Amino acid sequence: MRGLLCWLVLLFLLQPWESQLQLAGPRCHTGPLDLVFVIDSSRSVRPFEFETMRQFLVGLVRGLNVGPNATRVGVIQYSSQVQSVFPLRAFSRREDMERAIRDLVPLAQGTMTGLAIQYAMNVAFSVAEGARPPEERVPRVAVIVTDGRPQDRVAEVAAQARARGIEIYAVGVQRADVGSLRAMASPPLDEHVFLVESFDVIQEFGLQFQSRLCAIDYCSFSNHSCQHECVSTPGGPRCHCREGHDLQPDGRSCQVRDLCNGVDHGCEFQCVSEGLSYRCLCPEGRQLQADGKSCDRCREGHVDLVLLVDGSKSVRPQNFELVKRFVNQIVDFLDVSPEGTRVGLVQFSSRVRTEFPLGRYGTAAEVKQAVLAVEYMERGTMTGLALRHMVEHSFSEAQGARPRALNVPRVGLVFTDGRSQDDISVWAARAKEEGIVMYAVGVGKAVEAELREIASEPAELHVSYAPDFGTMTHLLQNLRGSICPEEGISAGTELRSPCECESLVEFQGRTLGALESLTLNLAQLTARLEDLENQLANQK
Repeated sequence: MRGLLCWLVLLFLLQPWESQLQLAGPRCHTGPLDLVFVIDSSRSVRPFEFETMRQFLVGLVRGLNVGPNATRVGVIQYSSQVQSVFPLRAFSRREDMERAIRDLVPLAQGTMTGLAIQYAMNVAFSVAEGARPPEERVPRVAVIVTDGRPQDRVAEVAAQARARGIEIYAVGVQRADVGSLRAMASPPLDEHVFLVESFDVIQEFGLQFQSRLCAIDYCSFSNHSCQHECVSTPGGPRCHCREGHDLQPDGRSCQVRDLCNGVDHGCEFQCVSEGLSYRCLCPEGRQLQADGKSCDRCREGHVDLVLLVDGSKSVRPQNFELVKRFVNQIVDFLDVSPEGTRVGLVQFSSRVRTEFPLGRYGTAAEVKQAVLAVEYMERGTMTGLALRHMVEHSFSEAQGARPRALNVPRVGLVFTDGRSQDDISVWAARAKEEGIVMYAVGVGKAVEAELREIASEPAELHVSYAPDFGTMTHLLQNLRGSICPEEGISAGTELRSPCECESLVEFQGRTLGALESLTLNLAQLTARLEDLENQLANQK
């Protein structure tokens, strides 16, 4: 067994260095990198040693993630002069690089290491030779392999190269001068200076060098522009976001994670993400219920609601869109269904047009979609004509209104922004005679006297006004309290005559209760006055 083990070790040592590196395999796939090898081919490097170094280079190249957008490789050799074996832009395939390295012929002269560093700085790492522009912040790495003492000065030119952003690794073999290696290399020196006993073991440096490439801080080199955090990975810089945020498609910016899209939130109206949580919202004028998901709405009783919307030219297109949004906010707090609340819409200007009748849509979503599809009419303001159309047509059974025998409340809501160009008094009175509960909403230059004439009594409960279209939403709560049957004019679906016996008894009970309360208050007030008179008399 011991003999077999010795043969295996010997077989491994006899393999070419490039094969040993290949057996070890690349430690990682590096990100974008411009890498230039600066090889000493002076006369002190013997032919066998040069061949070993050639195999060492081939093994290193095989361990790199080579490509135009990954690692670009260039090789220069030097002695008393400097020669470019191939520049960074030359090859994008390992096979081509290996062929050029195998064809390398040593120069076999002096050792002008400073001259080689100067060439690498000014030529090999230039954009013309294939290096990526400085603004791309791609790391530039030079690996200098030498076996002797430089015959020129290296400290100053190496400092200039490092100042230009070139990271220098100095590899000394056998007779190399340690002081010169330290003068050339980048800090920290213990990570950038390697001293190898002989060319026979230079492959050990290859394995260490691969691990160094895996540890390159790409964030410090690259122009990552990460909004939150840059993390250096073997594949290059990667942007990370803080907890509760998601990385955007640009790979740099972060956005608060929209939990509403990733969970079954169950919100009836709208879900809003808030960091690591979310909450449900309701339309303006409606309240969130105890379950934290549903919104209150008119659920008791039935209503036939017709909306008369002013489409005259004074409204203007952009404001008409606000009006449609306002109408849909009203629809949001209604329990729209064939058995519940039915909604119809009429637009008026110089003429009147039924946009959709009461019986057409059975859900709030359908109504809202139809409202958004309404086209602006423009022209004049014939409010009286619109009221006549509503009375004669909109609340007819043919248009979807329920029969009067069912006692379903009929509600008309007129929205206008100016004075009517025709008489409104006749048809405003007729609407109320027909039992239609009328609401008037005025904006801007709407005339208060006309709004009061259109609206049912008391006017304070049936007239609303906003100074401009942008402030209409504050009217929603008032309208909700008025239009909703359980909160406003008609609780339940049954309307009773005030002359019925039960109604008279109920009225009498309320009246007697009010009188008793008033009598009690008067007695308390009289006693208080007597007490004050006694206090004044005592003070005298």
